[in-house]
Amino acid sequence: PQLRELCFDAFAVLHSGATRTPVYVAERLNRQILQAGDGLKRSDKFYADARLPRGERAELADYKGSGWSRGHMAPAADMGTPSAMAQSFSLANMVPQDPKQNGGAWAKIEADTRRYAMRAQGDVYVITGPVFEPGAQRIGAGGVAVPSHLFKLVFDPSTGRSWAHWQQNAPSAQVGRPISYAELVKR
Repeated sequence: PQLRELCFDAFAVLHSGATRTPVYVAERLNRQILQAGDGLKRSDKFYADARLPRGERAELADYKGSGWSRGHMAPAADMGTPSAMAQSFSLANMVPQDPKQNGGAWAKIEADTRRYAMRAQGDVYVITGPVFEPGAQRIGAGGVAVPSHLFKLVFDPSTGRSWAHWQQNAPSAQVGRPISYAELVKR
């Protein structure tokens, strides 16, 4: 299966046909984007991305009854327009995520990243993705891989600062201290 680049209005995905998930998702955030999206209603209309071959993409049926959430890598709350919001529900932007982790500790990391972007001097670049252990669990008939961990790397070019969040994809996950880019690469 191929690695495929997918461009959306507000983010880009490098997608793996092997895991049927993103390898990573990249987005640019700033105060203007977040203010424009403030108050947008979530569409919650998840869809399989027709730009990907059927044999390499996740389908809605893969998640149904699996016990895993469809976890956004580029969060819906980061989107600044209705079109970008709708696109964020592509399954090409999703990984199987523990529901408690997704709605709890991971949601806090996403909110903290938005808060930082709101006070930054300009654009902030965010790369988010899954980490898979060898022999990762698979869900659905399509065999969508379940990540053991998720990461979110944040870079602020106006200050030259970067940091990453690393979190286990488990119900007991807690928000920990950010780690350095070098530590993220090592892990």
